[in-house]
Amino acid sequence: MQPLLTIEDLSVDFISGLGTTHALKNISLQVNRGEILAIVGESGSGKSVTSLSILQLLPSPPAKYVSGHILFAEDGNEPVDLLQKDRYALQTIRGDKIGMIFQEPMTSLNPVLTCGEQVMEALLAHKNISASTARQQTIEWFEKVKLPDPPAVFSRYPHQLSGGQKQRVMIAMAMCCHPSLLICDEPTTALDVTVQKTILLLISELQQQSNMGVIFITHDLGVVAEIADRAVVMYKGEIVEQNTIKEIFFNPTHPYTKALLACRPVNHQRGERLPVVGDFLNEGQNPTVTVPKPDSYRVKSEKSNEQHVTPDTRQLTPVLLRSEHLSVWFPAKKTFFGKPLDYIKAVDDVNLEVHKNETLGLVGESGCGKTTLGRALLRLIEPTYGKIFYNNIDLTSKPKQELRSLRKEIQIVFQDPYSSLNPRLTIGSALAEPLKVHGIRATDKARKEKVIELLEKVDLRPEYYNRYPHEFSGGQRQRIVIARALALNPSFIICDESVSALDVSVQAQVLNLLNELKKEFGFTVIFISHDLSVVRYISDRIMVMNKGKIEETGQADEIYFHPKSDYTKRLIASIPKGLPGELRQ
Repeated sequence: MQPLLTIEDLSVDFISGLGTTHALKNISLQVNRGEILAIVGESGSGKSVTSLSILQLLPSPPAKYVSGHILFAEDGNEPVDLLQKDRYALQTIRGDKIGMIFQEPMTSLNPVLTCGEQVMEALLAHKNISASTARQQTIEWFEKVKLPDPPAVFSRYPHQLSGGQKQRVMIAMAMCCHPSLLICDEPTTALDVTVQKTILLLISELQQQSNMGVIFITHDLGVVAEIADRAVVMYKGEIVEQNTIKEIFFNPTHPYTKALLACRPVNHQRGERLPVVGDFLNEGQNPTVTVPKPDSYRVKSEKSNEQHVTPDTRQLTPVLLRSEHLSVWFPAKKTFFGKPLDYIKAVDDVNLEVHKNETLGLVGESGCGKTTLGRALLRLIEPTYGKIFYNNIDLTSKPKQELRSLRKEIQIVFQDPYSSLNPRLTIGSALAEPLKVHGIRATDKARKEKVIELLEKVDLRPEYYNRYPHEFSGGQRQRIVIARALALNPSFIICDESVSALDVSVQAQVLNLLNELKKEFGFTVIFISHDLSVVRYISDRIMVMNKGKIEETGQADEIYFHPKSDYTKRLIASIPKGLPGELRQ
């Protein structure tokens, strides 16, 4: 059977004043009708450049197609080379014959148009139908992608929907014209595991109904195993391995593929060092690092994990931070005079205790109140009711001015490191600022020495001192904000989704770093995440949060392997286990 899409010896360069970057180097692959092909690799490996090249969506300049062909054969017709098509010919193909779901739905959707208008726009551009028919088809597609109350969603703007709902609008927009090929560029990155599983099932169902070809781009091999038939592994602009999912998981041949398989936290016991890509690619690689056998990707049985449930040692250490009946309510409706009529109970009557030197994992879906609780504990958000005690000091009774001295003790690592760093300050200045504010180290020279020491602690070079945030990768920026949190030698740190959007290999580096720094500095941590496999790996105890309330609390392995509440069981069932053919036997 003739392939639906064939890429032959494609090379793409980016040309700038600083020189030429070889983004793609002679890559070749093909996609058949009715097949899901996954393209896997870290950020910068060339995955998105490959997908954007298919529809010539790369800005030119700086992008330059050096060589190669992209052949598209639709409905049994003769293949056409998309690279030879002009922009007018491509307009009839984009969105009609080839659909695309972009990586970030919030920036891909137009904020000034309703969701329904944006899907209608695609239908009216490619189909000879009336506006009323387009509206009806749009609502039908919203039903197919399982959006709640489709007529209401039609009239809503993107900011009024959750991340998972925006992603479903993007899927409806990409598929409403029944394309032969669908390109999915990281459609589940940073989504909750439950939403991610729903999106994966939805794409798989729609693909089977229409028998279209799918290119699914991701950095997580666990996700690949849930949905794909074949996988292409990319590294630094080259294809290093491509094979069936079964062969990729059972018999990986390239060291980079082995590294991606090995570094996922779900494959490792709590607290042990995670392998990283360098262990496999460097000469004289670490002989103790091995690729887990396929059986180990399955959640272990209750019996085999009994020995890993750690004893509760909290009685031996004092309580460092606790809350009593803590609540944070936001007004939902107000009268004409501003009096609240109803409230959104983001945090509702939460009691918790965190012991000294403990890592408490706080897990739940987006919107459950995790981040609000974390910020309320630091009084970055004012509690509506309740009390917070740190070292038996009542934080809720103190004016904010008096809390300044305690800011040295309690720090936070924010979810998005780029937005939490000042783009106008060099990294050296950003790390020296808290030292200067709190009068630590008397001179600029002494503070610079401290900052360089901090950079080295988080495996960054001293010469990075004078660089700006935009000059670093996501993983490096995450290390910088961790270094800033450690600058004042705090006793307590809150990590808010600090690894949620990172590649699995970079995530492994950051988790290893946190474990090492915790041993060295002896601080206490609340680790907030929506991924139970990551929380289980790094935490001593886990607290599961749902709709502002605490659903379940217990030892990490006990919660992970023996959950009691239905909500926790659903979270764990949604974690991609990396088992080939788990969804499709």
